[in-house]
Amino acid sequence: MKDNVLIKVENLKKHYSGGKVKALDGVNAEIKKGEVIVVIGPSGSGKSTFLRSLNLLELPTDGKITFDGEDITAAKVNINRHRQKMGMVFQHFNLFPNMTILRNMTIAPMKLLGKKKEEAEAQAMALLNRVGLADRCNAYPSQLSGGQKQRIAIVRSLCMSPEVMLFDEPTSALDPEMVGEVLDVMRELARDGMTMVVVTHEMGFAKEVGSRVIFMDEGRIIEEGTPDEIFRDPKSDRLKSFLMKVL
Repeated sequence: MKDNVLIKVENLKKHYSGGKVKALDGVNAEIKKGEVIVVIGPSGSGKSTFLRSLNLLELPTDGKITFDGEDITAAKVNINRHRQKMGMVFQHFNLFPNMTILRNMTIAPMKLLGKKKEEAEAQAMALLNRVGLADRCNAYPSQLSGGQKQRIAIVRSLCMSPEVMLFDEPTSALDPEMVGEVLDVMRELARDGMTMVVVTHEMGFAKEVGSRVIFMDEGRIIEEGTPDEIFRDPKSDRLKSFLMKVL
């Protein structure tokens, strides 16, 4: 794979209302293995649409996305096979309310990867241990705090052994005191070398953990660079004005 590029996005467009609304307007990006890409920008800038396009939860109007060397926007591609390699964590936790935490974590590896129950449960318990929630394995989602649910949502995705983790504003629905416990799990993933694309309003996380920061506005990438370049030496007036409001 060229230069370790895991995902390559070329001239990605997503239009609504017959082209009147350009949620994405010609986005080009490369995501390399082991990178933590943090996507920032004002509301409505196209950040979440970009993220959700990476595993075709949003179908692009035009453009091409190559993942693991394969064009996943091609007509006959098996997108479900590729989605198994992409963990996705949303603002809201999407846990099955009628299942225990352990069952939430083991159902996909058993059904989709063919893992035996014992193997799936052993892996799930190891991951629950890692985030300090092994004692909650038999609880139901309604018995957990928001921060606990989001940590479960993250490790549930990890049960599928993904190649990349996509985070769509994973802390925005949480009470402020719960944000830290979720960001700690994401920091640890980054330290372990997990490839991550994170849409977030947490600028401290972007500065500390991001390999590269992408700033989007009006469906386009306006500027990208290292956290240092983006936060200390912004080039565009649009980024300067955005940072003045959020820092």
